[in-house]
Formats: sequence, C-alpha cells, structure tokens
Amino acid sequence: MNKENNKMIKFIRLTSTLIVLMSITISTVFTAQVRIKDLANIEKTSQTALVGYGLVVGLDGSGDRITGQKGAVFTVQAIANMLTQFGITVNENDLRTRNVAAVMITSETPVFGRVGSRFDVVVSSLGDAKSLEGGVLLMTPLRDAGGDYFAMAQGAVSISGFNIETATGEKVRQNVALVGRVPNGAILEKKVKSNNFDPTEPLRFILKAPDVTTATNFATAINTAQNNQIATALDPSLIEITYPGDVQNSWDAMQFVAGIETITVETGNKARVVINERSGTVVVGGNVVLDEVMISHGSISIHTKVTPLVSQPEAFSEGETVSTEQTTTEVNIEETGTIGVIPGTTSVSELAVALSELGVKPRDIIAIFQAIKETGALQADLVIL
Repeated sequence: MNKENNKMIKFIRLTSTLIVLMSITISTVFTAQVRIKDLANIEKTSQTALVGYGLVVGLDGSGDRITGQKGAVFTVQAIANMLTQFGITVNENDLRTRNVAAVMITSETPVFGRVGSRFDVVVSSLGDAKSLEGGVLLMTPLRDAGGDYFAMAQGAVSISGFNIETATGEKVRQNVALVGRVPNGAILEKKVKSNNFDPTEPLRFILKAPDVTTATNFATAINTAQNNQIATALDPSLIEITYPGDVQNSWDAMQFVAGIETITVETGNKARVVINERSGTVVVGGNVVLDEVMISHGSISIHTKVTPLVSQPEAFSEGETVSTEQTTTEVNIEETGTIGVIPGTTSVSELAVALSELGVKPRDIIAIFQAIKETGALQADLVIL
C-alpha cells in the first residue's frame, strides 16, 4: 500500500512539474514583452570589430612549446622585438618560450564609446600552448579591418577551464583553457562614430533580430504611445521615427529617445536551439517543437593508460636495468543502445523529460539535436557557437 502511495505522489509531482514548465513555455511564446532599448539599437551606433596580436606571459610552463632548438617562430620573434624596445638585445636561438604564449585579441568598440572608455577583450592562443591559465596579457594595440588604431589592451587573463597533462601521458581537461577574457582590459583611444541626436534628421532603430512581426509591432507600439503616426517600419530590421514638433534641440531629442526606449513591444521570436560545442551547453527556446521522431542512443568510451615497466637483470650479471612504458587502450561499446520515441509537437518541457529518461548527457544532446535537424523534425533554427 505504501509503495502505491509513493508512486502516486511521484506521479502527481511529475505532472505538476510538467504543467508548470508547459505554462512557462506558453507564457514565453505568446506574451513576450520586451523593452525597445533591449530590442533594437539606434542607427549610427554600430560597433567596430577590432583585432590585435600580443603575448601572454606568466604561464607555468604551459606556453608555446619548444620545437627543435627554439620555440614557435612568431613567438620568439615577438619576444625579441618586445625586449628590443626596452633596450635589451637577445639572440633568438637562446630564447625559451614555455612561460609565454602568442595570442590573438578580438573585441568590438563599445556603443557610444568615448576616449577612455573600457571594454572586454577575448584572448585566443595562436601557437601550441597547453593553457593560458594564470597568464597576463602584455600591452597590445587593437586595430580595425582597415588597420586604423583604436584601443590598447592589457591585463590578467581569466579562463573558464583547465588542461592538465602528466609526464606519463594522462590528460584531464575541462572546457577550453586556450581561450580567455580580460574584463575591462581595453581602453578606447579613438572616438567612434555615434548618433548626435539631431532633431532635423529622422531617428532610426535597427532590430537586433530582424523580424516582420516584431518590426510591425515596434512601430505600432510607438504610434500608440505617442498618439501620433510618427513611426514606420521600412523593412523587417529598420524602423524610422520622425521627431515631434516640440523637439527643438539635442537635449529634447535625448529626452524623447529615453521615453521611447521604455516602451514594451510584443515580439515574434523565432524558434531557436543554441549549442556551444566548446562548453557542452545547450539552450532550447520555449517555442521550439518537434515532429514525431525516434532516437536511439548508445555510447562508446575509450580509456588509454600508460604503465611503466622495469626490466631487472639477473644477479651478478653485466646487464643494465631498463625502464620502458607499455600503453594499453580499452574500448567499451554499449551494444544495446537506449531507444525512445518522441511524439509530434513536443514542447521544451516534454523534450527535457524524454531526453532525461534516455540518460542523455549534454554533449550527446548536441549530436542528437544536429541529427534531428537533418531529419527535418526540428521546427527551429539550429545555432552552433
């Protein structure tokens, strides 16, 4: 009797959870209200992509490796050039680079950025370093596609993973340790183009996610709030607004824009599944549905280990003790995969429960979603980062 009661309680809890999740899904799909300032950017405030080449120092032997008698060519040359600027002349053949890594720095200028504005930069290994953990980015100039100088980057590198390798060949890795970020590590040293809020020119908003429904609702919401037909959707991504007659100067224009940005708009969000293969993250939008599909899930695990072997000569012999290593590789294949059938028009909550019952891990979910997309059963855009 107690077992039956426990089963009933678990069923009620599961049913309640599904109802809550499905309610959240329905609410997300049909009643999404987003502020204009979160939905679009003002025209002429676009960001400029920046890139630079630099060095990360202070690594604990995990920098660019030594090839032959010297390190990676570009790393060694960069170190020699840097030291020359400090009046130090070195022979490139004598340099060792295990505590240094050559990196590429990427970022974008901040919106409405002024000289002195700070922003984040992404640091990515260019050579064969093992990890950027604990490193510091040296002063690096950042330029746009045309080669114009915009900013200077420098600071401690923050990463979200680690990469450990032992002398016997064993490896332990979590996420990616060769890509990091320097928070507020760049200083803007050149003014970027921005909107001057001139009342004589139309105000234009560019949608971050172009959509016909959203653009139409955008213009309608502004016209309703102003009780005047001043906004027009020129295309799915551009909305043009004519300043009212009482806006006479830049200050009036900024006050008008501040009032416009707080207006909420009902969006027509697309169904999307976003996958980050580096970290194994999968994010499914609330309005994603599936047609009926069958999933067979199995797994293969490979384990490689190195065992040291020592050959000891017999007593009073002239032989020498020899040490070597034996590598053993074990492959475990799950012969009977788990099979499940997911019914049509499955919501996010139902899909999560179904994949959980199959015992699917996050990285396996990535492969499953890619396969479902190929079959045409996934009614959503698949975005892979």
